Amino acid sequence: MNGILNINKGLGLSSFDVVRKVKKIAHTKKVGHTGTLDPEASGVLPVCIGGATKFVDYIMKDDKVYRATLRLGIVTDTYDKEGVVLRTSEVTSSEEEVISAIKSFVGRIKQVPPMYSALKVNGQRLYSLARKGIEIEREARDIEIFSIDIIEMDLPYVIFDVKCSKGTYIRSLCYDIGEKLGCGGAMWGLVRTSSGFFSIENSVRLEDLTEENISDHLIPVEKALWNYPSAAFETKYVNLLLNGVSLMDKNAIGSLTMDVMYKVYGEDSGFIGIGKLSQSGFKMVKQFIEV
Repeated sequence: MNGILNINKGLGLSSFDVVRKVKKIAHTKKVGHTGTLDPEASGVLPVCIGGATKFVDYIMKDDKVYRATLRLGIVTDTYDKEGVVLRTSEVTSSEEEVISAIKSFVGRIKQVPPMYSALKVNGQRLYSLARKGIEIEREARDIEIFSIDIIEMDLPYVIFDVKCSKGTYIRSLCYDIGEKLGCGGAMWGLVRTSSGFFSIENSVRLEDLTEENISDHLIPVEKALWNYPSAAFETKYVNLLLNGVSLMDKNAIGSLTMDVMYKVYGEDSGFIGIGKLSQSGFKMVKQFIEV
């Protein structure tokens, strides 16, 4: 079994819980998710099965869209409603000031990950340190917020949609908005509505997935690589590529662009993986092998 499931993760489940249940339904150990969703968050969680697991890192690079609920006037140690309340404040900002503060985060920004996150520092998960009461300095990371659209505002609550790059923490965004307004803020709810090719409208709930219907919900790997251009090769070249050879033949690579990642197809074999053209020729970067 090979492909990707567009799972709509429910509240209370960890991403590992989803993987464990899919392994059981699919009767395979080769299962991996493409981007962690916290138990208190719901929504799109693409899960790779079989040969598709080799492409997890490439699918994870896609942009994400979230619907977030921000609660102003409160700060917790986890930056969300599950944490211990550290302080509360009156929200005195006007709606216009709140909108201006939120919109100011659009663009390329630096963001400090929360202590309660799965990031590793010196081999230890940050959340493991946080649970011991240990807080360490975290390095700010470059992320990009492409857009923020305010959906509803009933202060101290604000619901907004945010499109962002991989690695963005919406909990940190909510915290930073609250700090900018001087009243504090925490994430009160989160739904991931899309992750690259995958949208919540076309997802399947984990509880609706069965041994009988799982194949009906499998999406081919190449569809998830929607933003990669395609390159097709004759069978004689495919055999060379699959054996690790770098193609230098202008008849085969003359129309390709340097340093661009391509979905690679064979005239008789279909999708065989992804590859890239460099000064040393065109070579496979990752092969798709059905298991």
